[in-house]
This record gives sequence, structure tokens and C-alpha cells, in this order.
Amino acid sequence: MDLNAMATFLRTRRDRVRPGDVGLATGPRRRVPGLRRDEVAYLAGASTDYYTQLERGSAQPSEQMLAVLARALRLSTDERDYLFRVAGRLRPSGGGPAAHVQPGMLDLLERLGNTPAMIITDLHVTLVQNPLARALLGPSPQATGLRASFLYRWFTEPDSRRVYPEDEHDHHSDAFVADLRAVVGRRGKETDVAEIVDNLLHYSEEFTRLWQQQDVAVRRQDRKRIVQAQLGVLDLNCLRLESEDGQQRLLWFTAPPGSESAEQLELLSVVGLQDFDPEPQR
Repeated sequence: MDLNAMATFLRTRRDRVRPGDVGLATGPRRRVPGLRRDEVAYLAGASTDYYTQLERGSAQPSEQMLAVLARALRLSTDERDYLFRVAGRLRPSGGGPAAHVQPGMLDLLERLGNTPAMIITDLHVTLVQNPLARALLGPSPQATGLRASFLYRWFTEPDSRRVYPEDEHDHHSDAFVADLRAVVGRRGKETDVAEIVDNLLHYSEEFTRLWQQQDVAVRRQDRKRIVQAQLGVLDLNCLRLESEDGQQRLLWFTAPPGSESAEQLELLSVVGLQDFDPEPQR
């Protein structure tokens, strides 16, 4: 651990990022070309005082905070690994909530500001949501380990299923299991994959029954009916773009022009955002 090295690295990375790179307005009276401390703190969901402590080398951030900072500062994978190392933290696994998101994927997410969009792992761990996605689906829980995966919660926590109409639960269970088997085929017995399969086989009879059917099908796009607390059921298309290694997915939701769901999405951008922050969660 070298907190002074971490502090220096954060300062240099902050100076490198332009406000427009992360969706912030560029004011006419900026004293620095890069981001200010308060802007990095805002993007990371931290207080300015806390972030200032980090740049002074007087605080050790958590793994989750380091991951958020890496995304906010648009770090490459090598830069992210260096940040974790000098902060005295182990590099996180590729499938957990602290997984690194490539800057290019974040840029694409921010260009989808008028539609719900999110980045998840192939094990359905939410990494980033834009405000409309949080309004549509609710904010992802601050969970670690297996519970960070929506797929895992689907089979172990009944309340997680409220996002879809009850008469479609069987369809989504089938799709989740077939998609997970495709991940197993691609990634073999990597630790995070084996752990989720083994635990679900132990704790969920429904998962075990479906797993034994040996169905394989990657969820490339889907039609989803989503239950939103204020607006009811929205009938949406869910589209997907994968990272090069297949371990991360950019999802976005659209509705046919002129449909009732298109009107609901327009309304969501007004009433659904009232309880949410205006900037993407990182």
C-alpha cells in the first residue's frame, strides 16, 4: 500500500479527463482543463471532503469506491489495476460488482441518455445504470458476493421477481438458466461461474430442474414486459451489445414509436426521475 502514490495518480488522472468526456458541462470560467475535485466526487457519489482526503493520501478507499473512481476517471484496465495495487486492495474479479468497465462502453452508455440503459456482467451483476434505467428497474442493491447477481437473486429471493409480471416468471427462469449454461460453455469452470452454479444447485429446486434440461441459449435480445411502480406494465424491446470478451453487456430498452409504452417511457423521464440523481451511477 502506497497512499501517496495513489493520491498522485488520482490527481494526474483527474487532470487528464475533460468535463465533456464524462457528460459534464464545460463552463466558460474553468480554472483547470480537467475535472475539479468536487466533480470527481459527484461522479463517484462521494463527498468532496472525502475525495480530497484521497488526493491527500490520508484515506484508504474501499474496493467498491476504487471501482467507481476508475469508471469516473475513465481508467484503462492497466490503470485500474495500478490504482488497486497502490491502494492496497486486491484486483477484483471480472464478474463482481467492482468489475472494470471499459471507457468505450461507458461512452456508449452516456450517449443513450434518452432511453433506459445499463451495463451488466454475463452473470447479471449490474455495474452501471443510467437514471432512466434506475427509474424503470429500481437501483441495483449494494450487494457483494453471490447476491450481487440478479440471476442468483431471481432463484433465491422471491421479491426480486416483482419486476416482471407473474405469468412470465417461468419464461424468464428458462431464459436465465439457458443463458448461464452458455456462459459455462464459454468460460468453463472459472471460479465465479462455478460458485453461482453450485450454490443454485444446492439452494433452488427450480434451478436444478431447469439445469438438468441442458438448454443453451444466449439472451441476445428479448421482448420484456416490465412492472414499473408508478406507470404499471411497459412492453419494451431489450437490446444488447457485448464486450469483446463476452463478459459484459450493454442493455438498452426501447418501445415501438407511437405505442402506449413509448408514451410511458416519455412519462418515465419526468415522473420516474424525481427520486433519482440526474447523473449515471458509476
